[in-house]
Amino acid sequence: MNPDTAALTCFRLTVTDQVAHLVLDRPDALNTMHPTFWRELDAVLARLHRSGEARALVISSTGKHFSAGMALETFGGAVAMDDQTPEGRAAIFDLLTDMQATFTRIESLRIPVIAAIHGGCIGGAVDMVTAACIRYATADAFFCIQEINIGMVADVGTLQRLPKLIPLGIVKELAYTGRRLPAQRALACGLVNEVFDTQAAMVDAALACAREIAAKPPVAIWGTKQAVHYARDHSVDDSLRQMGWLQGAIWSNRHVGEAVGAMRERRAGGFPDLAPVQRFSEQG
Repeated sequence: MNPDTAALTCFRLTVTDQVAHLVLDRPDALNTMHPTFWRELDAVLARLHRSGEARALVISSTGKHFSAGMALETFGGAVAMDDQTPEGRAAIFDLLTDMQATFTRIESLRIPVIAAIHGGCIGGAVDMVTAACIRYATADAFFCIQEINIGMVADVGTLQRLPKLIPLGIVKELAYTGRRLPAQRALACGLVNEVFDTQAAMVDAALACAREIAAKPPVAIWGTKQAVHYARDHSVDDSLRQMGWLQGAIWSNRHVGEAVGAMRERRAGGFPDLAPVQRFSEQG
């Protein structure tokens, strides 16, 4: 389902010059993640993945905090977090895997994702931004694995992705204590790429980075993201072998020639978009 972006209630989505900008837009609710949030985010990411309309995605937010994390009603309704029966516990598993899959869409999106984080990035918001490629932050930003403070284990990606981004000792400190990680320490340990004085400056920088990415051949960006993610999870030997297959699959003399020519002539290069991904049911 491709959502009508005008009908989004938790977000604003714009696509300008092949850069998508998704804004969390429930500031009065501290951009908490309730069931509608999950449905809309999943649908928007699916659309961007399939359509090829954007070459990079920036995710930013509004109000005091980037996001205060999970809304309690996420666990209500049909699934009441029943821990007394095997059926109830199975339903908990199914609920969590659905939410995990939505944030995994960020990680596996065909285009790079830049998270622009201000204020609090709390609980589920940490799960969300750890799935991004690049993270920028404001000087007042902080990160908090809030789940431990309410008697839970973080369960939507933080404990799986954060150890691949920062030293394990820092992960354990944050996960065991629920302490806040301020922006400057996040910069020092490599969680964020850069810290900015204001939110406006941060968002401008994120969009500028996205435009720079969008000027490259999209299939080369796609291949680079594939290679980096594969190398993160595999040995060097395996990753080099995968790189050979990958480069052989996407190499383009025309793209390389156009990129070199554009550099020499000091002009923008012209490259085709990624092809739209059709559902199997749409083919025929």
